[in-house]
Amino acid sequence: MTMQGFDAGFEDFPDYILKITEEIWENRGLGPSMKRYYHPDVIVRMPGGISTGEPASTAATVATLQEFPDRTLLGEDVIWCGTPEAGMLSSHRILSTATHLGDGSFGRATGNKVVLRAIADCWAKDNMIADEWLVRDNGAIVRQLGVSPEDWARAKIASADPQSLPRPFTPSQDVVGPYTGAGAPGVVGGTYAEMLTRIMDADFATIQRDYDRACHLCLPGGETAHGRPAADAFWIGLRAAFPSARFDVHHVIGRDADPMMPPRAAVRWSLTGTHDGWGAFGAPSGAPVHVMGISHAEYGPRGLRREWVLFDETSIWMQILLHKGG
Repeated sequence: MTMQGFDAGFEDFPDYILKITEEIWENRGLGPSMKRYYHPDVIVRMPGGISTGEPASTAATVATLQEFPDRTLLGEDVIWCGTPEAGMLSSHRILSTATHLGDGSFGRATGNKVVLRAIADCWAKDNMIADEWLVRDNGAIVRQLGVSPEDWARAKIASADPQSLPRPFTPSQDVVGPYTGAGAPGVVGGTYAEMLTRIMDADFATIQRDYDRACHLCLPGGETAHGRPAADAFWIGLRAAFPSARFDVHHVIGRDADPMMPPRAAVRWSLTGTHDGWGAFGAPSGAPVHVMGISHAEYGPRGLRREWVLFDETSIWMQILLHKGG
């Protein structure tokens, strides 16, 4: 693939994403590399809020490295679509290892080692990322630091000035960026998006029909599970917490012809509505909640064989507790 508009050293778009991630984070490129690969007006949406501009992204990177200076970012997969001429969207799944060695947004340094995943949907053109949607498994981090996501959110609210407390991301905060596409679903992407839609329509029989009996699941909070009953319990727990919330699919990518890789899909989705049910987030609170989610799936001869689902439990608890007055 000719990477028109990109530096000559990149073989293809996944190579670009993997190499710049390593250069910025582990090789400490930071300022120079961020200026080279992030658009001056880049928009980054995370469950914890939205930021604009390369300086804000650089500052957030430095702050994370202050807390977790030995963080590694291992690129498990890059599911992508687009062309260099029009721009390309990558859904980059990362497994990180790190040690909590510095004080910061996760509290006083504990010295605890953590393992977590993140998925970053990034749109790039002319060698620069200009639009990004990033979901990091903060629930996995806080659990490994010895506190539940609910208790972490409660302590965060109690310790902060109400006027300066960052508000979790909601659609009302969003701004229109340079990428407004919906992806390239293909067969496998369309199949996975339809499966998630049916599940969110409470057709949980979909799991029995379309998941491999031996499916491997990587779920929020750093949880690993196997088999259809585990998938059933996870998705029912999420939907039961927000039974009247609207489920939206925002972006879909399918890849079914990459060498030495199985058919794969990436879906960015959301639940927007009210915490009006018993489920994964305790007693109904009536809180307005927005759940930003990104999922990856791999398929085999007997259906969905591996699934990665990410949303930020701490952000959901922040929305619930802020509604309840902390």
